Amino acid sequence: MRPQTIADVIARMREIGDSLPPRDGVAYFTRLYLAVTEAVAEAEEAFASPEFLTRLDVRFANLYFLALEDPPRAWVPLLEARARPAIAPIQFALAGMNAHINRDLPLALVQTVEELGFELESDGPEHADFVAVNALLVATEERVKRDFVTGDLAIADEALGEVDDVIAMWNVERARDAAWTNAETLWRLRGSPDLAGAFLLALDRMVGFAGRGLLRPVSWLEPARGRRGCA
Repeated sequence: MRPQTIADVIARMREIGDSLPPRDGVAYFTRLYLAVTEAVAEAEEAFASPEFLTRLDVRFANLYFLALEDPPRAWVPLLEARARPAIAPIQFALAGMNAHINRDLPLALVQTVEELGFELESDGPEHADFVAVNALLVATEERVKRDFVTGDLAIADEALGEVDDVIAMWNVERARDAAWTNAETLWRLRGSPDLAGAFLLALDRMVGFAGRGLLRPVSWLEPARGRRGCA
């Protein structure tokens, strides 16, 4: 049975994290996603449309759980690369965010709006809350990213420079802005299933292409592992 509440979602993410090897690429993404979900859940009552955010969070998370069982193209790069040693933990985490936000979030938005029975519009309280969540996501992402490059997961300075070049591709606020725009497109295409399907397929492919860029192997990581016990 799919999770129906935020508590269910958090419990399922913890189950996934506990079931995976600690160095698994999906485990790194799940750790970041869990931290983000917990942060948003703690703050949701402060927003104007908490029911919208709660239902969106549940719909959104269920698309991730479904992707682990039957991955769309956007998720394939991460799932194929999850055991490769020459990829830094933060790269796996951001590749998951790329697939989930750029591909899954537009679908979750449309599903949530259909469920609640209102129009998907950029001038309503739902969009204002959607944008307000960005600050929480950025703060949580930055905190978890620091964890991924320190302590037991520390990597050599040379590798970190290469990773910085890769993660410069990623910006969560821009990704969420694009996700809302793509959701509006899907919303307007809902009466034309063929066009909507073609749009989603093109989006799926484009997101997968970006994911491969985020998962570019780091040349310094393998030698650094031997010297410094890196992930």
